[in-house]
Amino acid sequence: MADLYRNPEQVKGYASYRPSYPPELFNFIYSKTTGRRQLAWDVATGSGQAAVSLSSLFDAVVATDSSPEQISHAPTHLPNVRFVVTPPSLTIPDLHRLVAPPGSVDLITVATALHWLDIPAFFSQAHAVLRRPGGVVAVWGYGFDLLIGSRRVEEIYRRIRETISPYCEKDVRDMVQEGYAGVDFPFEAVEGVEEGTAPVRKFMAEREMGVAELIGLWQTSTPYQRARKAGVELITEDVVEELKRAWVEEDGGELNKKKMVRFPISLRIGKV
Repeated sequence: MADLYRNPEQVKGYASYRPSYPPELFNFIYSKTTGRRQLAWDVATGSGQAAVSLSSLFDAVVATDSSPEQISHAPTHLPNVRFVVTPPSLTIPDLHRLVAPPGSVDLITVATALHWLDIPAFFSQAHAVLRRPGGVVAVWGYGFDLLIGSRRVEEIYRRIRETISPYCEKDVRDMVQEGYAGVDFPFEAVEGVEEGTAPVRKFMAEREMGVAELIGLWQTSTPYQRARKAGVELITEDVVEELKRAWVEEDGGELNKKKMVRFPISLRIGKV
């Protein structure tokens, strides 16, 4: 995994502003695991949003990330979740030592992070630890097209997104925007999924957010942080004031009123 999310301010914002994923998503994934449901591995767990949900479905969860700063914000009250800081490049012997023995993992998840991984290496790791037959891989993410419920606010968001784009690699931007559709996915289709191993696009993350939370969300992005490190402030005071005016205009003068922000999810799921 790329050596990312080492800035304490960014990591704190990530834990505060990123959305959780809907129970329907986890129930769907869980329904596609058959037989044993003992161990799940959440890759690039960040501050543990997906690991928390997995903890109620599996006997044990190992949640890994290469950022100790991210792991430091993970919950500590889950007795069946083991959070592990792993090196950005993880060898198969280290994988078996730090994460799980061969053939012991029933489900592997990657939530809004596949684009930061060395994907061929990760898929090799998945094959090295998944239970055979039937171990499941589920990777998902939300793209750039957030649904904010306000035409003017969404226009401002699109403009901010365009200014941030040059600070993100084109292949990463394309991968995220396409919902990982172009990723070579070396797994078999699971039963009951009409799309096969192609993206499943029927889930939505939601979070009520005010102006400050929405700005905080944008500021957690790696491209924004790269621009800021280069001395470029992409979300200027003028942009913030414009966003506040748009928020008030469409909410009857209530700046503090929150809006439901929706994050369309694209899921790819398969098995060995």
